[in-house]
Amino acid sequence: MEPSAKLSQKGESLSVERQQRQTNLIDFLRTIQKPNKPVESLGIHDSLVDSGLIDSLATLQIVEYLETTYGIDFASMGVDPEQLGSIAGILDLIEKSRP
Repeated sequence: MEPSAKLSQKGESLSVERQQRQTNLIDFLRTIQKPNKPVESLGIHDSLVDSGLIDSLATLQIVEYLETTYGIDFASMGVDPEQLGSIAGILDLIEKSRP
């Protein structure tokens, strides 16, 4: 494994770029999480809504974050709630939308 890669919770190799996106996403989620439910208590594949970290309305805030930060155009591609349901799903969506 390259020294620049880190391991995720499932032992998957993460690129430095994906690790940075994950860190940025977690920092953002801290700003919208429900009180008394820290984002650090979740695995990257855990459901953000089912876990109680965020409510369904916070999904709109995630969409806005992704549009602003990564230029993802949800108006043209639509919003799939499953893609926004977990940290891993959001990271995959970011990677798929990159040129």
